[in-house]
Amino acid sequence: MPALNIMMKPASGMCNMRCDYCFYCDEAKKRSQESYGFMTEETLKNVIRKTMARAEGMISYAYQGGEPTLRGLDFFEKAVFYQKKYARGGIRVHNALQTNGFGLDEDWCRFFHDNQFLIGVSVDGTGATHDRYRHDAAGNPTYDRVLEHTRLMDRYEVDYNILTVLTGNTADQIGDIYRAYERNGWRYQQYIACLDPLGEPRGESKYALTPRQYGKALTTLFDLWYQDLARGKQPYIRSFENYIGILTGRLAESCDQRGICGIQTVVEADGSAYPCDFYMLDEYCLGNFNDCRMDAMDRKREEIGFVERSRRITEECRACRYFKICKGGCQRHREWNHAAEGYENYFCEGFRMFFDACYERMQEIAAHIR
Repeated sequence: MPALNIMMKPASGMCNMRCDYCFYCDEAKKRSQESYGFMTEETLKNVIRKTMARAEGMISYAYQGGEPTLRGLDFFEKAVFYQKKYARGGIRVHNALQTNGFGLDEDWCRFFHDNQFLIGVSVDGTGATHDRYRHDAAGNPTYDRVLEHTRLMDRYEVDYNILTVLTGNTADQIGDIYRAYERNGWRYQQYIACLDPLGEPRGESKYALTPRQYGKALTTLFDLWYQDLARGKQPYIRSFENYIGILTGRLAESCDQRGICGIQTVVEADGSAYPCDFYMLDEYCLGNFNDCRMDAMDRKREEIGFVERSRRITEECRACRYFKICKGGCQRHREWNHAAEGYENYFCEGFRMFFDACYERMQEIAAHIR
């Protein structure tokens, strides 16, 4: 059985920052209940107890929000306690937490280090690009404080990576951002395309990322990365590592690069479960960990056809010379083409630009690895 991937939102959508493009704020406003408050210890116990009973080999717990650290350090100490209590022989447990980095202190860093949590820190480039859309609750800049807290994690030897959202603004300045990350010593990086509001026209928000901006940014980023690769000093960039892995015959570990939605379970603070972080809407609810078995949730996943829907891409997409590596991208970025009776990726033009410029070099790297 594949490793179980469980994502929890201990503080629902609550946050100590107010990022203009927050996809979860948008998502929460489009369901019957916007916030579910803080996850109780009883719900936490039920989630871990039931998922541990199902796990084989390895289980991954990831904590997101909103801002998960608002739930308090004692909650995560309890999570580790219940993981140890309900673990069966041979089960490996991996913990990860995505944070805006705003509220971290020495106690948090000590806990992350001692319990081997992998931390993702959301940073959008330089001070100027980050503070444009990522503010605190009062509308003040946040970059300097977040940067200070990454230094604190360095002192405590916490394993962390940097997650950057590509808006139109950050995409246009990706070269400056890459060099700033090099100066900061940030060797592990992930870049994701900014999401337009769910169900609304794409490209109309002030922070929107156009397909051409995306393609140009990926190409510039790859050019810089490739130059550093030649010197043996390249950072780990998740999407590039996945693309090259695909060309060597490996399955991408990132679900958006597999082309088909993965089997994951995302848990809101009240215990309700959903098939994806991008689709935590009422119509996608699979059940609740406080009163539902996981096999019933699996049946509901099949009933709503969540995974099957992601297989329905157009024949034109499948015939593309880059389909082997692109696979149609993430379902959240796709639009239904009625005439072709299938989904097409909104960023297709950008991906073609990127692969036209970089695909041959990726193949060379893959051949060298093989």
